[in-house]
Amino acid sequence: MARDQAMGELTRFSVAMPEGLLMQFDELVARRGVAKNRSEVIRDLVRDALIRDEVDQVGAEVMGTLTIVYDHHASDVQETLHNIQHAHYGMIVTTSHVHIDEDMCLEVIILRGESTDVRIVADQIVGTKGVKHGGLVVTTVGQVL
Repeated sequence: MARDQAMGELTRFSVAMPEGLLMQFDELVARRGVAKNRSEVIRDLVRDALIRDEVDQVGAEVMGTLTIVYDHHASDVQETLHNIQHAHYGMIVTTSHVHIDEDMCLEVIILRGESTDVRIVADQIVGTKGVKHGGLVVTTVGQVL
């Protein structure tokens, strides 16, 4: 069964936009692959907007992936990261640790919890001395059509 059939009837509507914007949109559609067309990409964009709106709601339950890169030689960085994660063990679903080279490590931390709490823990981790880069991506745990 196709993904859209699982959602029910499709409703057609028209969208007016400047020609230049449509040309850029068609380039995006082309980059998304042969299985995508304008309608499917618009559905994807609407879903993305709805998810962003939902995860921004106070009290929303979310899951997120926090990816960080850090120098494991930096003073107490590993101990500090472990302490933060242990202090919030109920929100930490799992972690994955990769050695980039002799000095740098990449860690992916999967979190689940209330949106504000997830962002606070992510900020604490990214703000740890020795963490060179970090980014949080969140999604809803609710139903997405």
